[in-house]
Amino acid sequence: MWDTLLRALALVMVIEGLMPLLAPDRWRLMLARVASVDSRSLRVFGAVLVGVGVLSLQLLRG
Repeated sequence: MWDTLLRALALVMVIEGLMPLLAPDRWRLMLARVASVDSRSLRVFGAVLVGVGVLSLQLLRG
């Protein structure tokens, strides 16, 4: 189980690193826009992402 979790975290790092690697200027602009969003909206967005992720994992596991 731990090896699967570590592989998943490593894949997240690879995916998260693609944008700053391939388009650093656009990534910087995106971060500036995200920084200006209020906390409640970020929480809602995060909750939606977690929900979609959990649902996706369940469907793929199924």
